[in-house]
Amino acid sequence: MLQHHLIVNAALRRSFGPSVWAAAALLLVANAAWADDGRRVKTESAVHLLKTIPVPTTAAAVSTAGGLFSYDISWVDQGTQRYYLADRSNNVIDVVNANNSTFNRQIAANPPFKGFVSTAACAALGGNNCSGPDAVATAGGGLPWLFVTDGGARVITINLTTDKTVSDVVVKPNDPNRADEIAYDPRDGILLVVNPNETTPFFTLVKVNTSTGALTPGPNISLPFATNGAEQPVWDPGTQKFYLSIPEVGHVTTLGAVIRISITGTIEAFYAVPLCSPAGLTLGPNDELLVGCNTTFDTAGGVWSATDKNTATPYRVILDAKTGFIEAYIPGVGPGDEVWYNSGDGHYYTADSGSPLAPSLIVTAPGVAAQGAAELGVIDAFSRTLDQLVPTFNVGAVTTGPAAGQHPAGTAHSVAANAKNNRVFVPLAANNVYEDCLAGCIAVYGRSDNDKD
Repeated sequence: MLQHHLIVNAALRRSFGPSVWAAAALLLVANAAWADDGRRVKTESAVHLLKTIPVPTTAAAVSTAGGLFSYDISWVDQGTQRYYLADRSNNVIDVVNANNSTFNRQIAANPPFKGFVSTAACAALGGNNCSGPDAVATAGGGLPWLFVTDGGARVITINLTTDKTVSDVVVKPNDPNRADEIAYDPRDGILLVVNPNETTPFFTLVKVNTSTGALTPGPNISLPFATNGAEQPVWDPGTQKFYLSIPEVGHVTTLGAVIRISITGTIEAFYAVPLCSPAGLTLGPNDELLVGCNTTFDTAGGVWSATDKNTATPYRVILDAKTGFIEAYIPGVGPGDEVWYNSGDGHYYTADSGSPLAPSLIVTAPGVAAQGAAELGVIDAFSRTLDQLVPTFNVGAVTTGPAAGQHPAGTAHSVAANAKNNRVFVPLAANNVYEDCLAGCIAVYGRSDNDKD
């Protein structure tokens, strides 16, 4: 299988020449097209910015220049049409009404979330990444449970009826590092929790009492082959398996993987994904997985840089969850973190914070970070083609304190969508470019109508 993937990638580099990549980097507007015979053919309307929702600041935001600069994963509960964002700057979960795109409330934990923890402060604790909250997910199915991960290897259940913390467990005692991304199996009441910032990354299966929200962690399951952390997991009700992105395998920069995990924690299969550095992962139609690549490689198969003599070849990958076969490469979609499948319009959405068009995280002057464009990728899940790249906005790092304490978590790396109205939510760090974003905001994207293919 690995040999097959490498051959496919070699063919990919030959087929996708510089002209294809350059064309794909343009901002595509899909209002209409001309047929070969000159007739105007209607297609989908373009995705564009609809509004911004300002995020209220709390006293905790003083550690990040008084605004939203550090946040992580977001989630939409499709049943209640509520959007949740892990907001480290304000030490809360931000809640938005995803039906009418209005700010709803902020939820704190008890004891409080760790909040933003600088790199220097975390290192002093013996950790590599100590901030939180980090990931959010709901139980769904009419249950009131919101699951949140935090620094200190902590996992929390919050009752959304009362906003009270009802369970608080640590998956590894005395560990300052964060528990990060999660996936939930509602059939068996199991959370898969990833701890990526350890010397040896691991995951833990945490049993959920669906009646009370109480959490019971199982043993840590090591990932010794994961030499650059572990990223987004996803639950597939079709195969009844978990899947987890592994950015790098065995110190081979060009080799990543998606692994399949049983509900008992057994690693059952290893799907090689070369030249990608898998990060984001989401389940699409027909048991397909969109893999969000977090590194741009070049036409020679090396890691691309701004001074590379070779052309960048950014793309995303679609895998068959049952076999691991690479079904498609989607060229032109730059690297980032979270990805999301919206069943309402049949599209994948990608938060491309690290694309070749985005600035590098370079401090250009004391306390000032590079700023500039990132993109929201819009991919048709059925034709497996890139429809559009929509400009978002990157703020490279927290604009306070010495350079050693800068934190890149303010990039536009988080995305989630509401299938009921096809609104797409991308949090943006505090900036003076977008309206109502001076202290941070959540940008809402969508189409002028809800046309589908």
